[in-house]
Amino acid sequence: MTYTRKSAQDLAMTVLLYMADRPDLIGGFLETSGLRPQDLRRAAGDPDIALHVLDFLLEDDRRVLEAAGDLEIRPGDLMAARTALAGPGSYGWEI
Repeated sequence: MTYTRKSAQDLAMTVLLYMADRPDLIGGFLETSGLRPQDLRRAAGDPDIALHVLDFLLEDDRRVLEAAGDLEIRPGDLMAARTALAGPGSYGWEI
């Protein structure tokens, strides 16, 4: 699927809700992002959080595969959405 910035942000918010239902995921995300649980609702409205949500999930192949399966998307859609938000080559790889 091809993602626009808006559709990528929408997917990231779906991922955030998915993580919120899994204490180990949301706990890890809060720890790495520096957010507190009470900050999460406010942060969810910030478009910049979408990139952080996808980055956290993409750090671990197991997370990617489980989330993709549960959300009924292709694993590559998560990276495609991330690329739509930050641009090609932004993940540290050359184009």
